[in-house]
Amino acid sequence: MSSIRERMKEKKRIVVKIGSSSLMHDNTGKLNLLKIEKLVRILVDIKNSGKDVILVSSGAIAVGRNAIGLHDRPDDLSVKQACAAIGQAKLMMVYQKIFSEYNSLAAQVLLTKTIVLNPVSRQNAENTFRELSKLGAIPVVNENDTISTSEIEQVQTFGDNDRLSAVVASITDADLLILLSDIDGMYTDDPRTNPDARFIHYVETIDDSLIQMGKATSGSSVGTGGMASKIAAAMIAANSGADMVITNANNVENIVGILNGEDIGTLFLNHRNKDFDLKELI
Repeated sequence: MSSIRERMKEKKRIVVKIGSSSLMHDNTGKLNLLKIEKLVRILVDIKNSGKDVILVSSGAIAVGRNAIGLHDRPDDLSVKQACAAIGQAKLMMVYQKIFSEYNSLAAQVLLTKTIVLNPVSRQNAENTFRELSKLGAIPVVNENDTISTSEIEQVQTFGDNDRLSAVVASITDADLLILLSDIDGMYTDDPRTNPDARFIHYVETIDDSLIQMGKATSGSSVGTGGMASKIAAAMIAANSGADMVITNANNVENIVGILNGEDIGTLFLNHRNKDFDLKELI
């Protein structure tokens, strides 16, 4: 196990995903600026160390609905898309400001499933990520919820930003994906309802029994991804050649620990598949 974790020190391109619930204060639904500041500082430091880093950030709808005074997640699709349009701009403004405080550039990248499935637009996306890396900018990625219903409606997936982050890892040839979640990692059952659930430190292969453990539940009113979506993300990442770690977003410094080879979260080992077709899993 320790030698496997030591491999994390050698990672060169890291995708970090943070969910909506991890960005907000539980009691108000407003942005947790202290956590975002810590996250940005860590990402910039990773970039400064000579590695590439990409952030996949949820939160547009949650930020937008807070801006217009909606306390609950809206049901109407047009309202959700309007919230996304408002919230994405406000969220990116926050990221731009904090990144600039650390003398770093943030670049917004909005993706849809259509972009990824179309060979021409997918190549354009890959070229954009490549050029942003050369320019020293850190991409901040989200699904374009104002025109795409995949994250909002759970159809024509991506479905959630867990899968999206794995797709980003795949098309950018990243070698590590870190999912910042609302739990410490993967358990044999939901630890919030089953006190006998056991923590899984390490997954070598994703089999049917593991997939059955991934119950599609989410403990948050602002998030969309449960453990099932994280296992789906792990399958995409593993086939694409990226290891994946699920860890708790309550301490964003877990990112640093993972890259230092510490036994943090649940590690899914990659098994690069030369015949892997991304379209089959998204």
